[in-house]
Amino acid sequence: MDIKLNEEQCEIARHARRFCENESSIEYVRAMFEDERGFTDDVWAKMAEMGWMGMRIPESYGGLELGLLDLAVVLEEMGRGVTPGPFFSTVLLAAETLMAAGNEGQKAKYLPGIAAGEIKGTLALHEPDGGADLGYIQMEAREDGEGYTLNGTKIAVPDAHVADFLICAARTRKGKEPGRGITLFLLDTDSPGLSVSTLPTMDGTRKLCSVEFRQTRVGREGILGDPHKGWKPLLRALQVAQVALCAECVGGAQRAMEIATEYAKVRIQFDQPIGAFQAIKHRCAQMYVEAETARSILYWAAWAQDHGKAKEAAMSASVAKAYCSEVFRNCSASAIQVLGGTGFSWEHDIHLYLKRAKANEMALGDPVYHREQVVRLLEG
Repeated sequence: MDIKLNEEQCEIARHARRFCENESSIEYVRAMFEDERGFTDDVWAKMAEMGWMGMRIPESYGGLELGLLDLAVVLEEMGRGVTPGPFFSTVLLAAETLMAAGNEGQKAKYLPGIAAGEIKGTLALHEPDGGADLGYIQMEAREDGEGYTLNGTKIAVPDAHVADFLICAARTRKGKEPGRGITLFLLDTDSPGLSVSTLPTMDGTRKLCSVEFRQTRVGREGILGDPHKGWKPLLRALQVAQVALCAECVGGAQRAMEIATEYAKVRIQFDQPIGAFQAIKHRCAQMYVEAETARSILYWAAWAQDHGKAKEAAMSASVAKAYCSEVFRNCSASAIQVLGGTGFSWEHDIHLYLKRAKANEMALGDPVYHREQVVRLLEG
């Protein structure tokens, strides 16, 4: 496996960096941090023009049908710029789950609109008592003749307040074991009995919501895949999303390292740049090593999702999520240490990176959860 980017991927990365610098500047990020929606239609439309929403979607549904590594280089640049908006929830959570579990009719209905930037979606997975365990799904869906009725609460649902549809994982057969009796339901966010409220979050660049289901009915046409068998396709989609989140982490870690080293070169203390002192010098070097290591793991994991066997795909996704998210958090925290009091002020950009790092660390399974997954795979 060659983990170097080819010429086309390097060109995609260059265009992505130029876009993020011009259309999603740090001033835009700060404005969206406080904005209720978290993005503007203008920037979203320009992303769609770049073809980003359809990079992973098959050509038959209006996409570009590229690999995960191609999308990862875009996400790396978006992480570098702390780009806000519902891109991740729509492209990685909703579209990937649709592609993994949906039938032809469902794909034809939603994927072209996602690729064109016309509709947005998300995935309702986590529950109040579940913590970081992705397999904790206890919300009941009761069969009622021609469909199912959903009752319960999903929390930390990304961008549900602006989504046109969502995919909900619910239990249709009793049991506590992950993977047994889980069904995926696709429903519009304006469905009767479904209500969405935004949650207060540390990272304002990515909005999270609580979704309440109260006697919300879904017909059989809204079931993704086979009833009671939604866990395997969901797991495949989550692995792709985990690796994609790692790409954001790598880009953010790289930028945090650059901010720290740039400051260390110009901040004078005792008549010399603070970068000349061993403590600062070694901290910056460690950040560089960690960011480069995380990038190598990311590229392996992205390759494995498209070309590796099932066990390697699962292993690489958990290894990457455990390592890359911690690297992002470590590099952001180290950068604040290098900057000193300056890094703690609202006026400096580095706090945006630390907040995104902490949010990404907990999303889609924290490092402890993924280390346990690695142990299970090694034992199996």
